[in-house]
Amino acid sequence: ILVVIETISLFIQPIALAVRQTTSITTGHLLIHLIEGATLALINISTTTALITFYHSVLLTILEFAVALIQAYIFTLLVILYLHDNT
Repeated sequence: ILVVIETISLFIQPIALAVRQTTSITTGHLLIHLIEGATLALINISTTTALITFYHSVLLTILEFAVALIQAYIFTLLVILYLHDNT
């Protein structure tokens, strides 16, 4: 029974890592999409407020790019650790 548990563990770790990475990427993109949608809705109401939200959208996009780089590094590092532990 221990062999079955260890085999399942070997498959669950990379899947859990992929799910965490996917949710992190998805939430960042969703937040950017929502802010840009608000910017488009505010253009007709208040140009100043639309410019402010657009500025925040640009800053958030830069932050999302930095987070993506960090996530890629962490993903690579964890995959290497998982492979090292399982070989």
